[in-house]
Amino acid sequence: MVALQIRDVPEPLRDQLVALAKQRGQSLQAFLYELVRDEVRRNDNIAVLKKFSPVTWDLAFADREIVVALDAERGERDAAIDEAFTRPGVER
Repeated sequence: MVALQIRDVPEPLRDQLVALAKQRGQSLQAFLYELVRDEVRRNDNIAVLKKFSPVTWDLAFADREIVVALDAERGERDAAIDEAFTRPGVER
């Protein structure tokens, strides 16, 4: 195995990491190892999703685009409801 070293970690940050490790009943080394391992796994999962999914996951819409889309859909819905109630023999 390879040893990794992180330099210039502020003491307060190190103290917080030690406290988090203690809460889990782990050594600081075991805790940090899990953090690094989990981060790599998440990136692997994202890579697999991108490879096999035809869906684009970048859903960054502007607020205005969302409002316009909702208004359009609501307008179509309301028109369909109005049409259904204006047929002969149908009362509101």
